[in-house]
Amino acid sequence: MVDLVKDWRNDIYAVFKDLDITMVSHVPDAGHTPLINLCEKDNEIDVVTLTTEQDGVGLSCGAYAGGKRSALLMQSSGVGNCINALALPNICRIPFLTVVSMRGEWGEFVPWQVPMGLGTPKVLEAMDIKVFRADYEEEVGSTVDAAARFAFNTNRSAAVLLSQKMIGAKQFKNG
Repeated sequence: MVDLVKDWRNDIYAVFKDLDITMVSHVPDAGHTPLINLCEKDNEIDVVTLTTEQDGVGLSCGAYAGGKRSALLMQSSGVGNCINALALPNICRIPFLTVVSMRGEWGEFVPWQVPMGLGTPKVLEAMDIKVFRADYEEEVGSTVDAAARFAFNTNRSAAVLLSQKMIGAKQFKNG
């Protein structure tokens, strides 16, 4: 169970509630699991598990067309799967919010994660997405709040990158 006082994912959940985000989509990811669990327990938030991240972009755009606010949770490796789909909210001026758990940074053990981890900010910026970054737990809530307000107030796309330093690096266990 998530500690409701100390876990920074509760700060993201609080922003979702405060800003009436009622749909959250995700590809399963350990960094987002406590937040996903909080959202799944909330009868006012529809949680959609995806098989690929680009489907979440279309789902978010459809949610907006239906009068809902949404957020897409993904890992930095998933950003590469979304590049073409990210044109839709940009061209149509649909507010789009994504929260990205970073890989390929702090203590990474999988070389495959490094290129997309390094490229994620540049890819998002190339698709005209405003990038916000949280490196420390105490700034997560205010960063997600600023990004969400930016997206919903300006009908633009915003991404919050959650540092791997904060999330923690996975490790292989020998033996």
